[in-house]
Amino acid sequence: MSELSLVDVYHARRRIEGRVCRTPLVESPALSALAHTPVYLKLETVQPTGSFKLRGATNALALLAEERGVRVVTASTGNHGRAVAHAARALGLEATVCMSSLVPGNKVDAVRGLGARVRIVGRSQDDAEREALRLVHEEGYAYVPPFDDLRVIAGQATIGLEIVEALPDVANIVVPLSGGGLFAGVAFAAKRVNQGIGMTGVTMARGAAMHASLAAGKPVLIEEQESLADSLGGGIGLDNRHTFAMTRELADEIVLLDEASIARGIVHAYRHERLVVEGAAAVGIAALLDGALPVQRLQRGPLVLVVTGANIDTDQHRRLVDAA
Repeated sequence: MSELSLVDVYHARRRIEGRVCRTPLVESPALSALAHTPVYLKLETVQPTGSFKLRGATNALALLAEERGVRVVTASTGNHGRAVAHAARALGLEATVCMSSLVPGNKVDAVRGLGARVRIVGRSQDDAEREALRLVHEEGYAYVPPFDDLRVIAGQATIGLEIVEALPDVANIVVPLSGGGLFAGVAFAAKRVNQGIGMTGVTMARGAAMHASLAAGKPVLIEEQESLADSLGGGIGLDNRHTFAMTRELADEIVLLDEASIARGIVHAYRHERLVVEGAAAVGIAALLDGALPVQRLQRGPLVLVVTGANIDTDQHRRLVDAA
């Protein structure tokens, strides 16, 4: 396990208070009826940047802002970059965001709109990360990793605190899984409060780097592919220091979804929950709709699905809803 402590998570919550939202936890009648147990949605979609990423980025940048003249850089599939740009502007820091050509244009435009400099590099998150690290080594930037960083993990872990405080009898939490910063943070905080809470990670079948790494017993490279859940793309880093070990220890199961399932999750969120969500945010809903969550877990009590972001391209969303 990492050096993270529950005290770090409480400190992060105080640090980001007033800069991020304490997000709603709302019951879904449609999903509760389907699961035969209360199902709640943790709506990170209402964050100012439309994604949970603002928590980790704000915690990390608030600590960096204590250093005079610091310039920050990150690599992102979109939402982390937007969060870093937002937090940097609020804290008066200069930010550069490196992204690959696979990042949707709406997310690139959103980062630029917040005043950050954008560099488009290669066709993978790994390519973008190499450029960010070059700026660190050659030009003295401070790197803000998208997931494998204790400051970032502590910020995301505040979601776990909010869940267990709002719903003390929560039995299961389902979290989208990519590099593991969100999953590790939420699982760490939830299980520190109640070790019996079940933790399920859900990701896309196309290019699921954390899943492949766990299967191999170590971080591995995997080709990044286009997916409706584009925010879940990218590798976990061969030198992963925290999230691989934390995910391996804290995950009770991991579910893989095909593209059709993710599309159904997006459409369900719109038609039945009145939510516009991106593919990565819809995977928990999709797993429930597909019957992919273990029945024995659903029978244990209330279930929370972390709905991570709303930053889907509007034309893509319209096509998916119209085609369903």
